[in-house]
Formats: sequence, structure tokens, C-alpha cells
Amino acid sequence: MRLRTVFLLFVSVLVVSCGEYEKLLKSTDYDLKYTKLKEYYDQGKYAKASELINQIIPVYRATEKAEELTWMNAQSYLNMRDYLLAGVEFKNYADMYVYGQHIEEAVFMSAMCKYYLSPRPELDQDYTLQAIEDFQIFIGRFPSSPRVTDAARYIDELSEKLAKKAFLSAKLYYDMKQYRAAVVSLENCLNKYPASKYREEMMYIKLNARFLYAENSIQSKQTERYQDVLDDYFSFIEEFPKTVYAKEVAGIFQTVNKKLKIENINQ
Repeated sequence: MRLRTVFLLFVSVLVVSCGEYEKLLKSTDYDLKYTKLKEYYDQGKYAKASELINQIIPVYRATEKAEELTWMNAQSYLNMRDYLLAGVEFKNYADMYVYGQHIEEAVFMSAMCKYYLSPRPELDQDYTLQAIEDFQIFIGRFPSSPRVTDAARYIDELSEKLAKKAFLSAKLYYDMKQYRAAVVSLENCLNKYPASKYREEMMYIKLNARFLYAENSIQSKQTERYQDVLDDYFSFIEEFPKTVYAKEVAGIFQTVNKKLKIENINQ
């Protein structure tokens, strides 16, 4: 009986609260809405705060309160994990209030929202590219900021994601036995992302792709292409003398040497 009473009391309070909020939304008392949205914001009721901000901000656009409202709206979306709208609001703040109280954080958080929206490497990387660009803008604009180190770290992380996507695309050619396309694509990856943590694996697959391309070539082209394999082999061993692929690349080297010796004898 007691639990039922408590439950009914809770429901009645909720109904009254919802009713008050609905009345507030319909009200034309903008000062009251401003006061209440700040209360909601302080209480962590970000959805209600944001809804009210979006209602009243056109009214306060030319006032001193507009900057505060734009900032609170961005923070509300951020706390609701709506990174798309949060990013829009942080950028709005940065564009409209270039000397604002929160300008440095707004520029940084605009980039962070793109960072949060950046998907796994297999998917489209538009947000990743936008995040990198925004972090670079932040570093250029606030070079003395303590957040520059974080921004640089995020750029490296996002660049590695782009490298992985490019690597996966190149590897797809290899898996499809399109070895020439794999070699070209992997060369592009290695040139574009020279510091990638996938570099050793990229170079190994490129070596293997070049070897298989030579193996499947017409006889008149094989000598030249086997020489290309050896060039890749020596580059690989020079860069990774203690490679985890030592056994595999040694096998390629031995096979190619035998092929070239046989061809030289036949000539």
C-alpha cells in the first residue's frame, strides 16, 4: 500500500512537472524562459535547456545574452552526446564571437566533435578529414595553448585511421589477385603515410604482390619484374632487418634468385 502511494505521488509530480514545462514552452515571457533554462542547465536537464534556448535565442540575438546562450546550447548538445549539433553550435560560437570568453575552447571543441563523429576505418572518412583540418586550424590559431599537444596527438591518431583505410583498400586489390593495382595502391599509401604503424605490413604485402605479379607475367616481362621484386626486397630488409616476415621474404628472395639464374642460363 505504501509503495503504491509513493508511486502515485511520483506520477503526480511528474505530470505536474511536465505540465509546467509545456506551459513554459508556450509562454511568451522570454525572461522567465531564460531564467528557467538556466535552472534546467544547472540541473543537468540539457534537453529541456536546449529546447528553450532554441526558442528564445532569436529574441536575444543582438543582446549580451546571445553569446552565453550559444555557448550553453553547444554544451547542452555535447552533454547529450549529440556531437553533430554540438559541433554546429561550437562553430557558430567561434564564427560569431571571435573575441568571446570561450573562443579557444569553442574552436577546440568544434574539432573534437568531428573527432567523435569519425567512424571506424572501413567507413567514409569525411569527418576524419574535417577533424584533422579543424585541429590544424586550432594549432595555427592558438599555438601557445596547452591543448596544442592534445590536438597534435589527435591529428596523428586520425591520420593513422586514414592510413589504415588506404591500406585496407590496397589490400583488397591483393586479396582479389589484382597484383599490379595492389602494388600501385600500396606505393601510394607508403608515400602518403610514411610514419604509419602499418608500414612494415604494407611493404611486405607490396613485396609479395610484386612477386606474384612477376610470377603471373608473360615470360618476356618476367626478368624485369623479378628485378623489381629484388629492389623491393632490399629496401624492405634495409628498413626492417628484424622483420617478423623474415622467413617469408627470404623465401621470395631465394625463389627470385633461382628464377633469374635459370633465365640467365637460358639466355
